[in-house]
Amino acid sequence: MSQRVLTTRTLTTESGAPVADNQNSASAGIGGPLLIQDQHLIEKLARFNRERIPERVVHARGSGAYGHFEVTDDVTDYTHADFLNTVGKRTEVFLRFSTVADSLGGADAVRDPRGFALKFYTEEGNYDLVGNNTPVFFIKDPIKFPDFIHSQKRDPFSGRQEPDNVWDFWAHSPEATHQVTWLMGDRGIPASYRHMDGFGSHTYQWTNAKGESFFVKYHFKTDQGIRTLTADEAAELAGQDPTSHQTDLVQAIERGVYPSWTLHVQLMPVAEAANYRFNPFDVTKVWPHGDYPLRRVGRLVLDRNPDNVFAEVEQAAFSPNNFVPGIGPSPDKMLQGRLFAYADAHRYRLGVNHTQLAVNAPKAVPGGADNYGRDGLMASNSQGRDAKNYEPNSYDGPVETGRPLAAPLAVSGHTGTHEAPQHTKDDPFFQAGELFRLMTGDEKKRLIANIAGGLSQVSRNDVVEKNLAHFHAADPEYGKRVEEAVRALRED
Repeated sequence: MSQRVLTTRTLTTESGAPVADNQNSASAGIGGPLLIQDQHLIEKLARFNRERIPERVVHARGSGAYGHFEVTDDVTDYTHADFLNTVGKRTEVFLRFSTVADSLGGADAVRDPRGFALKFYTEEGNYDLVGNNTPVFFIKDPIKFPDFIHSQKRDPFSGRQEPDNVWDFWAHSPEATHQVTWLMGDRGIPASYRHMDGFGSHTYQWTNAKGESFFVKYHFKTDQGIRTLTADEAAELAGQDPTSHQTDLVQAIERGVYPSWTLHVQLMPVAEAANYRFNPFDVTKVWPHGDYPLRRVGRLVLDRNPDNVFAEVEQAAFSPNNFVPGIGPSPDKMLQGRLFAYADAHRYRLGVNHTQLAVNAPKAVPGGADNYGRDGLMASNSQGRDAKNYEPNSYDGPVETGRPLAAPLAVSGHTGTHEAPQHTKDDPFFQAGELFRLMTGDEKKRLIANIAGGLSQVSRNDVVEKNLAHFHAADPEYGKRVEEAVRALRED
């Protein structure tokens, strides 16, 4: 097979300046929070958010429902969040499920991660927990996110998802091996939204009333049990009913079979993060339950369908920067990038006043959010006549509390682009291998077949070899079996 010789071109910003580092965002020291002065990151994410109109760039195909979250266990030693402060307390929620890569008209029963975006309408404002049905992700730095999604989307020439693009990106992103193993395994195609788990995926921060801080990961375990589809079953279902997961969710709730999940968390004292054996803020890795066991928190129940899918599902806006007192961010780079990108995407797609829409409006304050935002597209809160739109003022306007939502994050070092801090088990393949070794013989067989089916379609030999090297590094048996399966398919 002939290989094209490519000339070296310099990657530039929109203004034509050369890009020094397109793999790592600028942070406040190694492992620190990201910097808004990183013009390349901000420009890249802002441009990416504006690539499509009007549907979402990612997570376009979605379904949603209302329900409640009820606290079942006391967690006040770890967070002073109001909606978690009393056993038995209920908070209204809205949950949006989605596929990631395809468009609004795509099928539900496809091999793809599923979005699991949850909005808590708490008494102290809306808290958004934006996660997936997998505990890990493909990349760990947001500067790579637009490139990753471009590689998974429909090719601009062929109009379809191209294996060359998909596997070429993964070949150059070894940290994706863990998530690829999840995606190509049995849980890559859930049988329905009701029969899959949900995860916050990122690491967040909880702070208790004493000011003590803990890093936290969220696990929503389905009470319906895990059910999945094989590739053949999914292909048949997608052809029969492209909206199969939407249909299942609506019909289950309408007949009174309310889906539910039990929330568990993993908690790490802040002081333990620096010396943990791998970077605990790396979203391509999980925290072993043996180190940080699951603690039950409460139960999530969905019991009401939206009356209007467009108004309530398509216009629902979630952003991980919507925190409430007692909950805050961690130095997780992907989370830090999403703190900007999600809210910016909604301001572009729905307008700057999207939080005045009923599905997004906080229920904690009568009449909606109380601040000095004014005018803009589709403004319904005019703040006319004697209302003041500046602060401080002498007219009884809303004032600051002086109470931070969460504890501050410690930072040190020099500004600049940094690779993530290195720990003992920080290689990108270790946990992918552990996941493979946990699988049964039949699960491994299906995983190998799914990977080989896609990788064998790649036209470039060097891209195939790079991907095979990742699976060999994860586990010798894993690599050997994938290689044999790919070779057999390419020789046919």
